[in-house]
Amino acid sequence: QLQASGGGLVQAGDSLRLSCAVSGRTYSNYKIGWFRQAPGKEREFVAGFSRRGDTTSYADSVKGRFSISRDNINNTVYLQMNSLKPEDTAVYYCAAGYTTYDSWGQGTQLTVSS
Repeated sequence: QLQASGGGLVQAGDSLRLSCAVSGRTYSNYKIGWFRQAPGKEREFVAGFSRRGDTTSYADSVKGRFSISRDNINNTVYLQMNSLKPEDTAVYYCAAGYTTYDSWGQGTQLTVSS
């Protein structure tokens, strides 16, 4: 089970950290990442870990501003978001999977005001 939290209403330029609590199973050797869906748009990949957990990838739109990290002891994956922009407004989801992302948590809403 994946549960995202930490969203809220912030102003442009602010920072925020999202958390994804992983429970009920182990996701070792699974890729895990963050996605987002803005109103009227398709869900898009934001950031993620490779299956081995040794590499990360980011969408071009967030490179240099967002950072994904994980706490294996507490089974939590984080998304640190800096220099937030109004276009970052979306529902953010964490997801995991072996070849494709097939386990999804409930999303958390982020709204960035200008």
